Amino acid sequence: MYPYIQIARPDHWFKNVFMLLGVLFALFYTPELFESPTVLETTVIRLGIALVAVCLIVSSNYVLNEILDAPTDRSHPSKSSRPIPSGKVSIPIAYAEWVILGILGLCVAWLLGKAFFGSALALLVMGILYNVPPIRTKDWVYLDVLSESVNNPLRLLLGWYVVLPGEIPPLSLLLSYWMIGAFFMATKRYAEFRWINDPQRAGRYRRSFRYYTEEKLLVSMFVYSVASALFLGVFIVRYRLELILSFPLLAGFFGYYLWIGLKPNSVVQNPEHLYRERGLMVYLLICMGVFFLLMFVDIPFLYEWFNVRPADVTSLWILK
Repeated sequence: MYPYIQIARPDHWFKNVFMLLGVLFALFYTPELFESPTVLETTVIRLGIALVAVCLIVSSNYVLNEILDAPTDRSHPSKSSRPIPSGKVSIPIAYAEWVILGILGLCVAWLLGKAFFGSALALLVMGILYNVPPIRTKDWVYLDVLSESVNNPLRLLLGWYVVLPGEIPPLSLLLSYWMIGAFFMATKRYAEFRWINDPQRAGRYRRSFRYYTEEKLLVSMFVYSVASALFLGVFIVRYRLELILSFPLLAGFFGYYLWIGLKPNSVVQNPEHLYRERGLMVYLLICMGVFFLLMFVDIPFLYEWFNVRPADVTSLWILK
């Protein structure tokens, strides 16, 4: 059974922690939840159910990815040893695993309402569009990064709908989160391309690598990071000016991640191993802590300095 567990990639489930940002922003809009232990407990239970649903769905997508990538994985220095390319998995059983995991995930998602179910279904559909010919967006230059990173705003939506199933989050926030994901994914592509260090072999492994160069990938990383900052700036000015104080930390995180991505045989090729970069993890926790604090603290004089009208949202604390 172990090879079939491997192709579901439970070691990648940690990525679903990005749902928590959606939960955080939804709580920002409804701080009264903190005053009701019963409602807060219900939210925690719903979040647990949501994590189960999303883990099942992303595992379904991973299984499909493993099946359809097996022929090209044989051209990759390390992925050639994966369960399917190495012949340890029956393809018909793997397809059955893909279907069963997807159906189970959608059934669990249905328990949390139509909005959550719709977002979960979109996550499953994006996995199909990303992997299945003739569309197979992972083979298209730039679209491969953009279509895979769209899972970021979908996870944010899923977290949001755990708390606020009847409302839609700000578009600027979703777009910023999408571009952050694109930056991470483009950095991963860059690290992979450099590590293979053979354009022909890289092209056999990933079709989009036939058109990429190191320069093109670096430029795309710059574009995605700037786009992310732009949309986050729109959200901050419109909804939460206090977050502007976190900008130096966030800019530093982009730089830190890029620095790691430029290392030979960088760990960003396998994001599930990023925990080994302890400095990055500590820095990320600091960024998240500051970001969380600023979400729920009012600093009135900032609005006077920047001549911005405060949003009509009640915060937990006011810093005078």
